[in-house]
Amino acid sequence: MINEPTHVKLEIFIPKSHLAQLQAGLTAGGIGIVGKYDSCLSMVEVQGFWRPLAGASPFDGEVGELSTGTELKVEVRCPVEKISQALRIIRTAHPYEEPLINIVPLMNHLFE
Repeated sequence: MINEPTHVKLEIFIPKSHLAQLQAGLTAGGIGIVGKYDSCLSMVEVQGFWRPLAGASPFDGEVGELSTGTELKVEVRCPVEKISQALRIIRTAHPYEEPLINIVPLMNHLFE
């Protein structure tokens, strides 16, 4: 039997223009703490593709047209008990009407 994870990795896709607000919010919420360090996150530029469908209100692009652009994939460690708080912080800082947020369980505690 595998023990439940104590932490998850949040993967957040966001425009570079909104990174500072995201990082400040996560840090203020106690998310991104690793040992005796806070404000810990990683990011990499990625090329994204999307097509807004009817009824969408896109931050970038036009309804019905395939768009592409550079955005950041931000990764941050989050305690399981703070996931809901983290999602609220992310959605407050995020300009997309449907932010892409992946929640990946971490199993590090099994090997400590």
